[in-house]
Amino acid sequence: MTAARTTLVIGATGTTGSRTCAQLTAAGHAVRAASRRGTPVAGAEPVRFDWYDPASHADALDAAERVYVIPPVGDPDPAGVVLPFLRRARAAGVRRAVLLSSSAIPEGGPAVGQVHKALPGIFDEWAVLRPSWFMQNFTGDHVHAQSIRTDGVISTATGTGRVGFVDAEDIAAVAVRALTDVHAPDTDLVLTGPEALGYEDIAMIVAEVTGRAVAHRPLSHAELRERLTAFMPEEFATMLADMDRAIAQGAEDRVTDTVLRVTGRPARGFRAVAERELGA
Repeated sequence: MTAARTTLVIGATGTTGSRTCAQLTAAGHAVRAASRRGTPVAGAEPVRFDWYDPASHADALDAAERVYVIPPVGDPDPAGVVLPFLRRARAAGVRRAVLLSSSAIPEGGPAVGQVHKALPGIFDEWAVLRPSWFMQNFTGDHVHAQSIRTDGVISTATGTGRVGFVDAEDIAAVAVRALTDVHAPDTDLVLTGPEALGYEDIAMIVAEVTGRAVAHRPLSHAELRERLTAFMPEEFATMLADMDRAIAQGAEDRVTDTVLRVTGRPARGFRAVAERELGA
């Protein structure tokens, strides 16, 4: 029998989902870890969940009171599958939803921005996390991390633009508070690290930590879009290339104190994360 006050974590094997599961279970919360294969997650109850298979949704929602929502990656119109699920979740007794969005996408914007816009109309208790770009893009399975390992380069169309990169552990820490605090944030939260860095800075820090040569390779908007279209839908590739262009124009050159305000501790810097995840 599923425990009361269960938190359903969708995308429980992903970058923020896995960390949110780990921090929730470490704090003693009951967690249902939802993934497409129902992969076991330490301390949590695994459950199969596929955004495009509504038959998997009812079991995932069993006894859930809160839900951490990671929309389907690569879908240019996630609202088409996410909003029906959220309405079903509310009808099933879920009272609080925390949505993972992006600092680059405002309420009512494209893709997940439409889910953001609709969320307060579905739930009385809610939050939208809008993190900046993940520091783990350079340490995990992201295309940047792969190109660092194979070619020693980071290819972007960001020019000299800077980003307030954020640690996924800090995103998860905010997610846990948004899910479990007595009062929900009932707002969107822009999450960044403590400093804004250019991709040249990132390459330099990774090189210093790993002892390997790493360089930033500038691309044009068209070059990046063509490169991304090789392994994702053209519409989504264009949106990502547009985000790089926005970075080049200064859209992500900012830092916030949200992590400190919500969790009580400062956000981690990129060098500390690189040493933690790449130092060995």
